[in-house]
Amino acid sequence: MRHQNSGRKLNRTASHRKAMFANMAASLITHEQIVTTLPKAKDLRPIVEKLVTLGKRGDLHARRQAISQIKDQDAVRKLFDTIAARYASRNGGYLRIMKAGFRQGDNAPVAVIEFVERDVNAKGAADKARVAAEAEAADAA
Repeated sequence: MRHQNSGRKLNRTASHRKAMFANMAASLITHEQIVTTLPKAKDLRPIVEKLVTLGKRGDLHARRQAISQIKDQDAVRKLFDTIAARYASRNGGYLRIMKAGFRQGDNAPVAVIEFVERDVNAKGAADKARVAAEAEAADAA
């Protein structure tokens, strides 16, 4: 029996789950909106909300705790500089989960998880900048 054991296993080992949620949290912070399955979105929400609370604290120890959890320094920089400032006056409830139907291949329930007052231009901005830099480098070569 699983008394007092919270959280879904998602058919993964503990290390795989930890790495997956770290990657998903970094992607969510970078793009401010991601599409994933509903159970993963529901399990990701408390992780990212705790990271935003760390960002609102803003001290060096909180930054190191965030880096140890998501292992992406660019995402942590954005979390502490822009996202924490955006939610400085808000006491929790930084994320929204919206159901988005079912996935074509396996009929899994899909959801969109996003920040409540997100920057609409953030989604895909890093990818567009990377593609532009690669095109510029190709032209120079």
